[in-house]
Amino acid sequence: MQVAFYQDSIINLTKINRSQLQKLYLSSQRGELTCPCCRQNVKLSVSIHKQPYFIHPAQMFQCLDTIAALEKNSVEESLKSVGSFTLPSKREINSNVATATKASIDSWQDPYVVRSIPPFQSRPPQNEKSHPDYLLDQNQLEAVSTTEGPLLVLAGAGSGKTRVLTTRTAYMLTEKEIPSNRLLLVTFTTKAAKEMKSRMAAFKGINKSDLASLVVGTFHSIFYKMLMHHQGPQWQPSKLLKWDWQREQIIKEASKELGIDEKEFPFDQALSQISFWKNSIILPTHVKPETDWEEKVKFLYERYEDTKRKNVHFDFDDMLLGCFQLLTENETLLRKYQERFSYILVDEFQDINKVQYEIIALLSKQSKNLCAVGDDDQSIYSFRGSDPSYILNFENDFPGAKVITLNCNYRSHHSIVSSAGNVIFQNKKRRDKTIFAARDSENRPIQFFPYDEEEEATMIVTDIKEKIENGAKPGDFCILYRTNSSSRAIFERLVASSLPFHIEQEGDSFYVRRTVRKALAYLKLSYNPDDQEAIKELLGAMFIKQSSLRDLKALSILNDCSLLEAMTKLTDIQPFQQKKLKKMIPLFKQLHKFTTVEALEWVEKEMGLSDYIKKHGNEGNVIDKGSDDLRDLKVAANSHDRISDFLSHVDHMIAKTKELKDHSGNKNSIQLMTIHRAKGLEYKTVYVLSVVEGALPHDYALEAFREGNMAPIEEERRLMYVAVTRAMDGLYLSVPQKRRGKKTHSSRFIRDMNTIKL
Repeated sequence: MQVAFYQDSIINLTKINRSQLQKLYLSSQRGELTCPCCRQNVKLSVSIHKQPYFIHPAQMFQCLDTIAALEKNSVEESLKSVGSFTLPSKREINSNVATATKASIDSWQDPYVVRSIPPFQSRPPQNEKSHPDYLLDQNQLEAVSTTEGPLLVLAGAGSGKTRVLTTRTAYMLTEKEIPSNRLLLVTFTTKAAKEMKSRMAAFKGINKSDLASLVVGTFHSIFYKMLMHHQGPQWQPSKLLKWDWQREQIIKEASKELGIDEKEFPFDQALSQISFWKNSIILPTHVKPETDWEEKVKFLYERYEDTKRKNVHFDFDDMLLGCFQLLTENETLLRKYQERFSYILVDEFQDINKVQYEIIALLSKQSKNLCAVGDDDQSIYSFRGSDPSYILNFENDFPGAKVITLNCNYRSHHSIVSSAGNVIFQNKKRRDKTIFAARDSENRPIQFFPYDEEEEATMIVTDIKEKIENGAKPGDFCILYRTNSSSRAIFERLVASSLPFHIEQEGDSFYVRRTVRKALAYLKLSYNPDDQEAIKELLGAMFIKQSSLRDLKALSILNDCSLLEAMTKLTDIQPFQQKKLKKMIPLFKQLHKFTTVEALEWVEKEMGLSDYIKKHGNEGNVIDKGSDDLRDLKVAANSHDRISDFLSHVDHMIAKTKELKDHSGNKNSIQLMTIHRAKGLEYKTVYVLSVVEGALPHDYALEAFREGNMAPIEEERRLMYVAVTRAMDGLYLSVPQKRRGKKTHSSRFIRDMNTIKL
């Protein structure tokens, strides 16, 4: 069914502007669309697999002939009585919704099923180890039984890495009879450490005392215990800066020396930069700033370290630096630990940073019995200091090293593994390896082509609903995205649905991001010129110090005017600011005349927000730009004509975000997370958002590539590889035609996937 009655007009889906499809969808959800004949409510279906169509709620035999005529003829023709139904006569159709343009529904593309899949080859026969619960293939068995000398285990995605780690440890304890206190197992998460011990408890021949004396833990937990044992007084737990707000408080205090406005400086990014320097063993005196922002952060770094020393405080990064210094400065102690830990195993070796690498190199230097397990194709944490070169250069750093590749993927079926291989094969700096799948499937990865982010979210939620109706569980699904800001539309669509979901939120949610708050403040003040929180944001956007709010309150009382009007009476500001305010404040009354998107355009171009974005829109962060946030906000606003409706929607979304943060959520729920967060996880069906140039790969990587730096684009390709290999059975890659209001180009990774590897 292609026609429906909406706002006193007949809507024909073959004629409408594609950009307005989402607005029409939301209207149908509110019951505002009806059948042209019987006037029952109809729903608009926007899905991955079918072109958009209206769903009639009941038997529609009596409507069929009339609807067929409407679909066949132009909707501009007059309509007549049909049977017992009187249809509307000719009307002008709302031009915003139904004007046929180049972006009409004809721009619909059917989903593309990836075809560049070579024939499936079955995996080699399995070898059964002495423990019947653990079956190992030939390469896994070799990794388990190789215990002496340096060993690099290249563990491809889904290759049974945890099984190999636990079985190898059990093999060393039982068959090689190595004392458990001689082993050191380093993991990246506490959860992984607990899982390893839990699995090893199931092996025959391993008793509780073995597990108790076995040192298994994260870098921080293990090395902190060493510091506590040898330098206890200066490493007391009470002196740990455990929370981000404690660390932020120190640099905020130091920022006053630079005259930094607390509301306008990205202190969280500054702390991340300081952490990066420390993990790279770059002390404050060795920092070489490349930008004004880094110059400020270097100053804060110096003050931060001075304050910690003065108060005998330490942070998590100091645990690693402190242990490194302890071992390098005390050779006797170093030899003691080299003898104690004569067998060292490090998991997720591709994710270690410089200080972690140096400590492991020191501890394993004498015995040379280092087993490093990782995958250079999954190295995605360069912002934390990790570097795939530690895997790439392993044989040089540890002469005589043996390399074993776990090359069978037991998680994903053949088509997914092959598609992932086509992508990662394009990287130049990587270990040459081919991963095979343990099983085949008729399912193929699917690329689909929504109009924009809004339609993308609607398509995915519709697809998930259909799959759940056919027996799937919410916990089978995961939706992945490159950056947190990309989750806004899918979050909103899931909130409106009845589906259970959980979002792994990192940092601020979309509507409380700095630039978004500023833009919304203008809209709020057009309705309530005494909104104090909005006034605070406006002060920041106008580069006026926050202390001026006290003056505004006094001026408002003295002049019997709103806080907004009182801004024109401020005297303790620069003359150019006074002139700008007197010109700008009257414009707030005009915002009501515009649609929400038009109002945001007005705020940006006529009311000075663009000046703020130019100065503060990318301060210290190459991933999230203020200008991008504003474009995202316009996309969100496009579904709400009235400003008041949009502001109500924003308040609802902020409340729902807080509600989800306060509750851990149902385990059997749809998962939303960044690709970084998804590493190590697996789901039956995975959707990857916005696989287009500028999103995945990210703009910053493309910019670096144009300047001759290949490293960021190769990491983006590894991110794509990680995203694809999270899927067990179903993989859906979204390639929107527009993103942030601009035409897109499909990601180079999509092109890689569609090319048969030679």
